[in-house]
Amino acid sequence: MNIHRKYMLRCLQIANNGLGSTAPNPMVGCVIVVDQRIIGEGFTSAYGGPHAEVNAINSVCDKTLLEKATLYVTLEPCSHFGKTPPCADLIIKHSVKRVVIGLLDPHEKVAGQGIEKLKSAGIEVVTNVMEAECREHHKRFLTFQEKKRPYIILKWAQTLNGYIAPTKEMRSENPEPFWITDSYSKQLVHQWRSQEQGILVGTKTVIEDNPKLSVREWSGKNPVRLILDPKLRIDQAANVLDDTVRTIIFTDSGKGNKNRNNTTFVPIDYKADVAGQICRALHKENIISVLIEGGSKTLQTFIDSGLWDEARVFTGNTTFKDGLRAPQLSGRHLSKKQVGRDTLNIYRND
Repeated sequence: MNIHRKYMLRCLQIANNGLGSTAPNPMVGCVIVVDQRIIGEGFTSAYGGPHAEVNAINSVCDKTLLEKATLYVTLEPCSHFGKTPPCADLIIKHSVKRVVIGLLDPHEKVAGQGIEKLKSAGIEVVTNVMEAECREHHKRFLTFQEKKRPYIILKWAQTLNGYIAPTKEMRSENPEPFWITDSYSKQLVHQWRSQEQGILVGTKTVIEDNPKLSVREWSGKNPVRLILDPKLRIDQAANVLDDTVRTIIFTDSGKGNKNRNNTTFVPIDYKADVAGQICRALHKENIISVLIEGGSKTLQTFIDSGLWDEARVFTGNTTFKDGLRAPQLSGRHLSKKQVGRDTLNIYRND
């Protein structure tokens, strides 16, 4: 195995420890090597905390070794002051011999400036090591920077005969939520929620299911709740309006609403490009990834606009006699696996 690839793989491995906590910062991994021995490593702390390079350098016991060390990092070291000082400056301060970078940072305040700063200080710089793998790892951050919108993941569960929800008659007979999938799939979805910055649903889902949109079946941070409610039909006693988690309500542009505590009202024109307007609003809110959980109309709105990156579709081991049909999409099939009694297919919008 190529020596650079070996240590970049380790960078990617530890970088995943930051999934769900670093946003809107990228989840970077960093490894420091001397004589083919790892002497330090680190990943990006929760948002506002030290970056991966800082944590890796701080983990090195004997700092004098850094002068002959190679520092591996999945993304170009930052060169500007943000919540923390520039990582490039810290690398230069410790006279690190060589820096191996997986991917250039497209952020307008970095965009090659970190590399130039390192080179100007006499540090050897190697770039584009495992670039494709690093792009996949940093897909949320890159989509946000390059496409000026969040990375969008669609998720739904459907029956064996293609229904996403029961009929109104079935609901009137049994007002409790109809679970298409089993408890293992439910827990996995809650894990996904902990990994993304926002979760989005429509009015109908809230009115019919009264969801909490939390990660109660997993350990992690609850995502920002994003609710489509053009006419403000959602009952004020609904779980999503309890102010315990940051919540954004996308309402009709003609409505005048006062923000309160953790709940913000954002006006959009529901007669125009709804998905596009939401993406632009979320970009302004610095939300880099969203899990869209439905229902069918909301999901199809994003599918028809082409504004989605990944779709995770469960097929449960059950059927409905009638109901609401699951969304239709065309995308590249990535994988298929069993989750308990359910089947999970994942698609990518290329």
